[in-house]
Amino acid sequence: MSTAADPFKGYKGRSRAALESWGVRVWSDVQVENDNGSLFEGVILPRSETLDDLHVVIKLKNGYNVGLHVDRVRRVREVGYKEAVYKIPEKEFPRRPNLPHVTLLGTGGTIASRLDYRTGAVIPAFTPGELYGAVPELADICNLTTKKLFGVFSENMAKEQYVVLAQAIGDEIAAGADGIVIGHGTDTMGHTAAILSFMVQDSPVPIVLVGSQRSSDRPSSDAALNL
Repeated sequence: MSTAADPFKGYKGRSRAALESWGVRVWSDVQVENDNGSLFEGVILPRSETLDDLHVVIKLKNGYNVGLHVDRVRRVREVGYKEAVYKIPEKEFPRRPNLPHVTLLGTGGTIASRLDYRTGAVIPAFTPGELYGAVPELADICNLTTKKLFGVFSENMAKEQYVVLAQAIGDEIAAGADGIVIGHGTDTMGHTAAILSFMVQDSPVPIVLVGSQRSSDRPSSDAALNL
């Protein structure tokens, strides 16, 4: 079982033992030779614990990821190490009494993010300070409060999530929010909108669902503009 501080994050069984025996860890810059004599250079990436324990994943210098079977690795050399920083710069979100108070409820997906080009990791922004750093125009529109309810793919939204979401909307209305924005995946956004129209009736404030067609780490993303 890996933890947040685990140097072999996501690896288990044979792949974890292999990393330990090679004297390398997640985020190590390595040179790896396989049994065919092919040489791979890149950085070792973390893995999901739900995947098999037979492969180690490396992000190559050309940006592609490659999975190497532990039984086919013949030589590993660590040439450097630099841990990825999973934090997006924050700026203090200014509060202006003349602007409306808006609550952003997060259900999944990424509205704004920063790409770590070394590892390929997409670092999501969600706190007011992070969103202000990514989309500073927000400060000219509203006073923003954010609450992350859960993080699921929109196609996995079910009754439990809809109940939590509707209750959160009611709580924010009761607390005096002037408007509510819901960050949502695009696949089933229409379904959620229809369900909320029955669960939250006669709302005194606007309720808006927002998502994007292109990932927020892409230069052509519509995520920030939609928000």
